[in-house]
Amino acid sequence: MGNVVCKFLHTRMRVSDLDESVSFYEKVFGLEVSRRHESPRGSKLVFLSVPNSDEEIELTYFPGSGSVEVQEDLMHLAFEVVSMSEFENHTKSVGVPLSDGPTQSSSGSIFAFVDAPDGYEIEVIQRP
Repeated sequence: MGNVVCKFLHTRMRVSDLDESVSFYEKVFGLEVSRRHESPRGSKLVFLSVPNSDEEIELTYFPGSGSVEVQEDLMHLAFEVVSMSEFENHTKSVGVPLSDGPTQSSSGSIFAFVDAPDGYEIEVIQRP
């Protein structure tokens, strides 16, 4: 059948407050806005670029969809960090403390979580 899909492009997450969410990802993770636009149906879209990755995160705001209610453990994003202790110090300095961890796994990785606006969980991992 060959390669039907040639590349993973982005993950879309609907948010309640676009500016608050964009600010969170910029401040906590250092992501950068690559583009903004409005869809034909009126959704406001912001694409965030991720360091050392071609994939993006698409944040969307569409009031017609109702309130955003993120179910616990539904999904999460995961980012690798060089140093968990440096990342933890950074999150404290920007006023967004870790919500869980850091925890060391049996493989030697250290992982922790940060809660994004709307209750999305973000995992951060320091590889051994």
